[in-house]
Amino acid sequence: MVRRIVAITGAIVFLDAMLFGAIIPLVPHFVERYDLTKLEAGLLLGAYGGGALVGGLPGGLLVGRIGPKRGVLAGLAVLALASLGFALAGDPVALGVARFVQGLSSATTWAGALAWVAVSVERERRGQALGTVFGLAVFGFIVGPMFGGVADLVGIRGSFASVALVAVALAAGIAAAEAPPREEARAGAVGRAFRDRVFVGGLWLNTLPALFFGTLDVLVPLLFDDAGYGALAIATVFVVAGAVEVVVNPVVGRISDRQGRLVPVRVALAASIAVAVAFAVATEPLVVAVLVVGASVTFGGFYTPGMSLVADRAERAGLAQGIGFGVTNTAWAVGALAGPALGGALAEAFGDPVPYLLCAALCGLTLVAAVRGSARMRVA
Repeated sequence: MVRRIVAITGAIVFLDAMLFGAIIPLVPHFVERYDLTKLEAGLLLGAYGGGALVGGLPGGLLVGRIGPKRGVLAGLAVLALASLGFALAGDPVALGVARFVQGLSSATTWAGALAWVAVSVERERRGQALGTVFGLAVFGFIVGPMFGGVADLVGIRGSFASVALVAVALAAGIAAAEAPPREEARAGAVGRAFRDRVFVGGLWLNTLPALFFGTLDVLVPLLFDDAGYGALAIATVFVVAGAVEVVVNPVVGRISDRQGRLVPVRVALAASIAVAVAFAVATEPLVVAVLVVGASVTFGGFYTPGMSLVADRAERAGLAQGIGFGVTNTAWAVGALAGPALGGALAEAFGDPVPYLLCAALCGLTLVAAVRGSARMRVA
């Protein structure tokens, strides 16, 4: 039963993540074709996050109202339209609008998929199940850059139009699946959840890595491009990093189930500080490639415990899981939107090291809060 649920929800987030990651090796292509600055490239990359930010809470409310299965089907329909729009876009504004709609659709598909897992899997196995689903999403992110690299060679329009067809086919398959059980939300659940510091902390653990990866996704491809590497070479770096993260996430989820949600978080935060500082001083492409792989383990190690904390505390507050993950999508989207835009702007104005050092400082502050949070949870 659990494997079937993971397979269904994993397929959903895989497709969405693949489409999200496909643009990374195409950043230099669009920069050259439309003469974009680093800030403009960041805005194009971050448009997806903008859509997820706008759609996060409404998507969660929709899933809470109509159920995870129907929410997923609605999201896939919009995703198919957005993919077709990206394929037909002929200027950077149209590309940005298509990316925005992709992000809008993801808010509903992710809320539906993760709520599907949370309401169907017992709490003692929730972290591992969410980690496995997120690992499949990361696998989609692995395939995404390679898909983008191939699209750069064979044709962007045909490649992204094919994604629309895959979304339609996936929706047809999910329509035949059995719907998960419905939830009964308690009155005042939203207020209780947001008064819970641990719930809010789980949201932040989805914002912080999105902020860092958004910065990295703009600056690293441009650094490799300046060094003479092509789209496929850039894609390969992200493929290797994603492959490592696929393996790590279920393990992190299992540890969080057995040792507590904040144990892997503290370790990942400490390591992330070192990785972010290393990015700030690294200039050699091979060193940067190794650091990208390291970041997939350190910063990527926040997501699964963060999502598990949100699910656990939403359950405690009586908040529907769809709404909880809708809010989580919004938290992630803040980082996904701000990371590329702010990182690109800071790098343009002050140099690439500045946004990386800012991420290191945020990790340090979060580590202090996580240590204090662990003490409060032990007392409770």
